[in-house]
Amino acid sequence: MKKILVTGATGQIGSELTMALRDRFGADNVVAAGHGRPPLSELQQTGPYCSFDVRDVPTLRQVVEDYQIDTVFHLASLLSAVGEEKPQLAWDINMNGLFNVLEAARVHGCAVFFPSSIGAFGGGTPAVDTPQDTIQRPATLYGITKVSGELLCDYYYRRFGVDTRGLRYPGLISNVALPGGGTTDYAVDIFYEAVKNGHYDCFLEADTQLDMMYMPDAIDAAIRLMTADGRKLRHRNAFNITAMSFTPRQLAAEIQKHLPGFTIGYRIDPVRQAIADSWPRHMDDSAARAEWGWQPRFDLSKMVEDMLEKIEVKLGKG
Repeated sequence: MKKILVTGATGQIGSELTMALRDRFGADNVVAAGHGRPPLSELQQTGPYCSFDVRDVPTLRQVVEDYQIDTVFHLASLLSAVGEEKPQLAWDINMNGLFNVLEAARVHGCAVFFPSSIGAFGGGTPAVDTPQDTIQRPATLYGITKVSGELLCDYYYRRFGVDTRGLRYPGLISNVALPGGGTTDYAVDIFYEAVKNGHYDCFLEADTQLDMMYMPDAIDAAIRLMTADGRKLRHRNAFNITAMSFTPRQLAAEIQKHLPGFTIGYRIDPVRQAIADSWPRHMDDSAARAEWGWQPRFDLSKMVEDMLEKIEVKLGKG
């Protein structure tokens, strides 16, 4: 990777991935592209930044040409809860945006990273130790676009030789950018409310178990996959990866070890609860471990300790 484009760079993953890529590959070599959400000041101050809609084919291709891009981390998408509110828009952005990126990659010889999700699974999928290769019948528009994206990336690799690679992310927890309408957003919101108000009302039921990951591990996984020897990748796209699996009740209990006065209540959002109930409780990520050496660094206790420390400083209470 010499010249990198990150679409969706103002989002939860993109804002941190862009900075990590700039640290590793040089700030001038990583172009951040956003649309809609205002960028963090450091995205504009530390390297090239542009704003465009991934559905705008001429602008996308012009950026790829102007910056001589050889690798695209394509993160621009609408998330699960927002996708249920705006399914037509979610399909347009998630699918047509990916198709446009893959076409640009085909024409200009770029590699492409595409993040899939636990949302790509559905009610018929084994919920515990979800296999790498299994039935995928998601019940949400977001999940449908993720399965379709996995298949489309595989097609562009087989048909056109585009070096496509991807991960099935679990819920992601970050202390930098706020989440943007996902089903696992509670696992970020809870920290801000714990530090600010000492109480959080969760929109998922107390014992809803889902796979989760701290953002530093998520960023490391993306970079490690894209720099791995492609000859050793049997799956290439949509590797299961996970780091921890917990419920809102368990997360609250871990936070209470550091903030004993913290309390949690439950105001269930039926839409997001139904989405969560259709997702795996824990994925089997042995393929990622075997094919490119995946290994997380943060478990639940380490993540909670680091999140609280960062959030307290961010809110001026550290």
